Amino acid sequence: MDTYAAKILVACSRKPKHALELSAKLNIPIAACYRRIHVLEKAGLLMPVERALTQQGKRIVLYLSQLKNAYIFFEGGKLRVRFQMVTGQIQDFGGEWKEIKLIEEEDEEQQAGGLLRPKEREQ
Repeated sequence: MDTYAAKILVACSRKPKHALELSAKLNIPIAACYRRIHVLEKAGLLMPVERALTQQGKRIVLYLSQLKNAYIFFEGGKLRVRFQMVTGQIQDFGGEWKEIKLIEEEDEEQQAGGLLRPKEREQ
């Protein structure tokens, strides 16, 4: 899990929030915020709980964290995460690291303005 995903989960733990609010309050670029929301929703850690209209008439989705507790283990040279959901269900994650890592690398490249030379991108 990366910093943006963790911030989103914590911010949505008590009260549902929408992506624009999360982006502004947590200082997360809006595109990165939507990507994290998608990954967290796919993993079952974030759930859309309400749809609303803004004063400008735009539709927004409010998200609520489904995470109650998180445990990090270092076993056999590998990190593993165990999530306890608000429903009481336990989920172990190990395979999601690669997907989230790819998102982090993509964000770093965008923050650099896409000015990385082709050789740097390949490494």
